[in-house]
Amino acid sequence: MALNFHQLHIFYTVADKGSFSAAAQALHMTQPAVTMQVQSLEDYFGTKLLHRSTKRIELSEAGRTLLPFAQRSIDLIRDTDSTMSKFTKQLKGRLQLGASLTIGEYILPRLLGPFAQEYPHIAISMKVMNTAQIMDEIVNHQLNFGLIEAPVNHPDMHMEAVMSDELKLVVSSKHPLAKADRVTIEEALAHPVVLREQGSGTRLVMEEELRSKQIDPNEMNIVMELGSTGAVKSAVEAGLGVSFLSGSSIKHEEALGLIRAIPVTGLQFKRQFYSIYLKSALLPISAVTFLTFLREKDLRQWL
Repeated sequence: MALNFHQLHIFYTVADKGSFSAAAQALHMTQPAVTMQVQSLEDYFGTKLLHRSTKRIELSEAGRTLLPFAQRSIDLIRDTDSTMSKFTKQLKGRLQLGASLTIGEYILPRLLGPFAQEYPHIAISMKVMNTAQIMDEIVNHQLNFGLIEAPVNHPDMHMEAVMSDELKLVVSSKHPLAKADRVTIEEALAHPVVLREQGSGTRLVMEEELRSKQIDPNEMNIVMELGSTGAVKSAVEAGLGVSFLSGSSIKHEEALGLIRAIPVTGLQFKRQFYSIYLKSALLPISAVTFLTFLREKDLRQWL
């Protein structure tokens, strides 16, 4: 019997999850199949790798020694897929991903066209939802990976910055600030403010930047909190208040002269967009190819 990567991946997932049942769920396998593969690996090495108990498995000394090698083998396979994906032009399959609201509504539609031209045989299925919903569907294996607007802490998730973005102060073209070339944050916040709902990635970035300049976000005159970027843009256009939105989300309204983005002196609301997926998962080559596309292409030509 030869050592194989599949068994190392299963062993690593069992060690990471702490039980055969949790590993089986993560790997879409039956528990007996997981147990059999780990036993085969133990037979290959001629030693126990795991000590089974009624509560949680524990690594033996041999298992602790093997674990970093299993991790390195998983990393190597991922790096290999990522490196070779750029040479694979005849991919087939379905790309399933989740995207948070700003990314899904305004960023990805401009990128999926060029991606589809380069990889015409990959069918794309995208769900637009909030970050919590994306994470839930990834954990439950309903999505391969997601793209989100703010970093999250989750013990089972791998997270990587794949795109950059910047929020802009936006006002109606008829707003008193519309003719200014530049304003201070104090001048901007002297007016009513319309924002995305609490917990949105856009709002988190804006509030963190204000706090970094010793400005309390709670002191803003917030007249509306809305659940989508489109609703915020409509409120700004109607003159109900100023806001802070992704520059990529306002290009159409700017071109029509409906709203205007104004630089704020001493403040830059820069942020990263992140990919997230399960640490224990090996992404399908279609997903690896799309993430490589995001990392290596000059996305500004489409955004």
